[in-house]
Amino acid sequence: MSYTPPTMPVAPPPPPPAAGPAAWLKSPVGLARATMALLGVGMAVDVFSLVAGVGVFDVVSDLIDNGWSAGAEDRADRADSLYGLSGVLQAVGMLATAVVFICWFRRVRVNAEVFAPDGHTKARGWAVGGWFVPVVNLWFPRRIAADIWDASAPATPDAPLAGPPQPAGWEVQPKRTLLNAWWTLWLCTGIFGQIASRQYANAEEPEAIKRAVVSLMASDVLNIAAAVVAILFVRRLTAMQDAKARTGPGTHA
Repeated sequence: MSYTPPTMPVAPPPPPPAAGPAAWLKSPVGLARATMALLGVGMAVDVFSLVAGVGVFDVVSDLIDNGWSAGAEDRADRADSLYGLSGVLQAVGMLATAVVFICWFRRVRVNAEVFAPDGHTKARGWAVGGWFVPVVNLWFPRRIAADIWDASAPATPDAPLAGPPQPAGWEVQPKRTLLNAWWTLWLCTGIFGQIASRQYANAEEPEAIKRAVVSLMASDVLNIAAAVVAILFVRRLTAMQDAKARTGPGTHA
């Protein structure tokens, strides 16, 4: 009679890691429209700032050419007040636009996770936090946007290309030209705007004020260009996701 040793107890397997919040599809169209509308309002405020800047430039030029007078001082006070108002409106508009844009950005990031769960190099939380962490905010949002862009691209399996054959399921990714233009202009507006603002704040002599006003006006023009490209970027990415959501995976919320 053979002897059967008792079975040794087996340790239970470790519990699986806790899953993060599930990603789900939700239309970004409403947030996109609000973002584009606020960007349009920002452009109008920048135009107002340009007009106010021209007024300051003219008054300072008149003071340089003709010297001080009571009338010139009154004009200078009015022009300075108008320019200050334009700055306040720009700050308020930028804050409102930033809040809505980040809400839209997070929404399309969650959608992109449904389209391509393994196609993201940064965690979902960085879609918001990446804008506020110093230094990191110089490249994290762009990296996240590129992942969103690729995940939202329309699928074109077995697309015919010149050259060697591509593997099955290969997708043609839309060029990132618009994305790169948006990010480049965003960085430029932030850097140039800071330089121009400090130049204006430190200007005391009339000639220095004129140069600073010119710098601020150039910054306004750059802001307008950046807003136009941002509108095109938001519109294009939203359209890509909307089209893919109608045929792609995921559960609509």
